[in-house]
Amino acid sequence: METTDTRDSKDARGLPDFPKSFWKETSRTPAQPMLGNNLTVDVAIVGGGIAGILSAYRLSKAGVKVALLEADMLLGGTTAHTTAKLTAQHDLIYDKLIRNHDETSAKQYYEANNEAITYVKSLIREHQIECGFSEQDAYIYAQSVDTIKKLEKEADAYAKLGIPGGFTDSMPLNVPHHGAVVMKGQAQFHPLQFVSALVPAILEAGGLIFERTTVQTIEEEGPRPTVITERGLRVMAEHVLVCSHFPFYDKHGLYFARLHAERSYVLGVRTGETYPGGMYLSADEPKRSIRLAESADGGKLLLVGGEGHKTGQGVCTIDYYESLRTFALEHFQVEDIPYRWSAQDLVTLDDIPYVGKLTEERPRILLATGFAKWGMTNAVNASAILADAVLERDNAYAELFSPQRFHAVPDIKNAIVQNADVFKHLVAGKVELIRQSPDDIGHDEGGVVTIAGKRAGAYRDDTGKLYLVDTTCTHMGCEVEWNEGERSWDCPCHGSRFAYDGEVLEGPAKKPLQRIMKS
Repeated sequence: METTDTRDSKDARGLPDFPKSFWKETSRTPAQPMLGNNLTVDVAIVGGGIAGILSAYRLSKAGVKVALLEADMLLGGTTAHTTAKLTAQHDLIYDKLIRNHDETSAKQYYEANNEAITYVKSLIREHQIECGFSEQDAYIYAQSVDTIKKLEKEADAYAKLGIPGGFTDSMPLNVPHHGAVVMKGQAQFHPLQFVSALVPAILEAGGLIFERTTVQTIEEEGPRPTVITERGLRVMAEHVLVCSHFPFYDKHGLYFARLHAERSYVLGVRTGETYPGGMYLSADEPKRSIRLAESADGGKLLLVGGEGHKTGQGVCTIDYYESLRTFALEHFQVEDIPYRWSAQDLVTLDDIPYVGKLTEERPRILLATGFAKWGMTNAVNASAILADAVLERDNAYAELFSPQRFHAVPDIKNAIVQNADVFKHLVAGKVELIRQSPDDIGHDEGGVVTIAGKRAGAYRDDTGKLYLVDTTCTHMGCEVEWNEGERSWDCPCHGSRFAYDGEVLEGPAKKPLQRIMKS
């Protein structure tokens, strides 16, 4: 879980002192028990986010006996920290897909994500879910004249693929722009209120859900794969679905070199003006994402997001929130900023998620990852592909999203860049000269320090208690960096994150940072 605090204190800039998600504050997810004994089921699902829960829902409704295992609490990770745009407009992706793949693949990508929206709408109607769902047009706008050509190419791709929308000179939101690409008939919702409403349906269909149950590995020997928890309990299944964000099980290291983690930031802003509707994303850097959020109790909040960067490789993280605050003050009548939070997601080499068999040799172990910050539709689509694979049904999009695919143009280039970046940070952390000592760390401050000539991580809480950890990531040995905005230790190589006391917040790391006792 993320290091958070429920206090409502603000810093000098008017930003909340501690991260807090609007989605979590305005929803309640039914608590589930911890796994207490060995089990045998048809399908074991690892990960209690939108992909895992929707996979459990589809399969349990089809009569399959499922057990879902979540290391923390349901819906506490990326699903709770998204901007929750339910859209197939995933930045300027369609022109890129046509160039790097072909028109057929680009068309399939659009259709898969568009069908995901239709499926969500059908579930909302079937279960009468109150989740702030509303249809909205989605816009990508140009902040500079130089970007117009990119928008025009994307609009041309829309025309080729038959996507409703295209280039427009103006848009409803009053922010400076030089045209936009609009995709008609998209949507937004409250992700936790939506997904939480499906949990009772899973249980009623005979599904099992367990929280606070961390999975350590998968045992492949024997007639069926078996999930092993950190407490030594075993869940044997015909299939295992890995929906845990970063694939925790990667026996031969096939995915560490094909994924990188990125963080982005969101402010929840109360404004004194009427919102004109629509969902917005800037085509230029730094990114600016804007939408209105609503909860079932009638609460409304303007979400201003962006400032993405690779995990563990940014500047002082509170500065990203400050940049979003400055943008909000310039363009909206800001009355208060009661919420701020950040999200982390994984990006593949070719921007298409990996969904399907872990390897051809392991057809009973499947995964879903690499949603590239567009998980609200990509995760829904992934759950369909995974369920169809288990049920041995054809899926029109399985080949496009297959983890075994390879496309030379984007894959080779991006793999070289990505692995060079990992190597750079692996070396840099080992040779960095640290001059700070634990005595230099003030209250509610953290940073890298030197203890007996060795690198260490220090955080001192409000009471003065000092926490010291070894900064070597327990995944593959990179050195973690302090994230001031979230009060966490983040790995710049593969995106693992740890709380200030060393406990794992996000994988692929499974073990906490080693604690250090100050002599």
